Amino acid sequence: MNIKIFLGFILTLALNCTSQCQTHNDTLTEIRNPAHYVHLTPEEAQVMLHRGTEAPFTGNYVNTTTRGTYYCKQCHAPLFRSSDKFASGCGWPSFDDAIKGAVKLQLDPDGHRMEVICANCGAHLGHLFLNEGFTPKEKRYCINSIAMIFVPDSAATLKTAYFAAGCFWGTEYFFMHQKGVVNTTVGYMGGHVKNPTYEEVSSHKTGHFETVKVEYNPQVVSYEDLAKLFFEMHDFTQTNGQGVDIGPQYRSVIFYGSKNQRRTAEELIRFLTNKGYNVATMLIPVSTFWKAEAYHQHYYENQGEKPACHTLNTNLFH
Repeated sequence: MNIKIFLGFILTLALNCTSQCQTHNDTLTEIRNPAHYVHLTPEEAQVMLHRGTEAPFTGNYVNTTTRGTYYCKQCHAPLFRSSDKFASGCGWPSFDDAIKGAVKLQLDPDGHRMEVICANCGAHLGHLFLNEGFTPKEKRYCINSIAMIFVPDSAATLKTAYFAAGCFWGTEYFFMHQKGVVNTTVGYMGGHVKNPTYEEVSSHKTGHFETVKVEYNPQVVSYEDLAKLFFEMHDFTQTNGQGVDIGPQYRSVIFYGSKNQRRTAEELIRFLTNKGYNVATMLIPVSTFWKAEAYHQHYYENQGEKPACHTLNTNLFH
């Protein structure tokens, strides 16, 4: 490829990422309280807030090979998996991939490097380098150890929760930006047809609900907090859909996978009922979850847009 064309492509990508980052961060201002972020030491702040770089071969995770997940030091959002880490010999932890939607790219102030920032809180993490030949993915996320927290798999057994709160695009958007949530998947649950398509579910003939599968670290976020977020993000009093999305597939549902999950949901519904709300949310046991088509996954994140059918009421449980 002509080098000028390649550099032009990278610059365009950077500018697009910068624009998306601004939109994303504006949204995060609405749904995140910065007071919940971890207080940074002067050394951590120098890297994460002021785009500094720790000295090579001095970080805690340069040679770490244990299986686990790397989280943002400031907001605890999951960033990288150990399966994507490789030895580059550069002096900093290197990854050839990031967790979906975990990081953003923008042009570095130096005008030629690609800066890697946390998509959740905007903290500086490091830089991305391309086409160096280290792995088939031809990417090297060069990340400062001081900007991360590593949690071994043995210390963090993930749990799963399932929620239906209208259009699964917006439902997933808010869950995927919740601290402690490691992965989200949109799909269908509660129906009687195997492996349904979006068109079949939309026909109202399969009995499925648009559902989000939420995989989370219980050491970081509780099921109760996730259930509260579920109620905060949609109109749980609506019985025939959600907002302008009318139809049974858009109804409000908590799919419980244990007695404790059901008990938590019942307690929250009781709390809201006592506040005067006519709660329409259904409680249904977990059944087979069918993953939706690829173009539905992380829809708003991929489009660089804000949810159109969901808003957040953070005062609901106060």
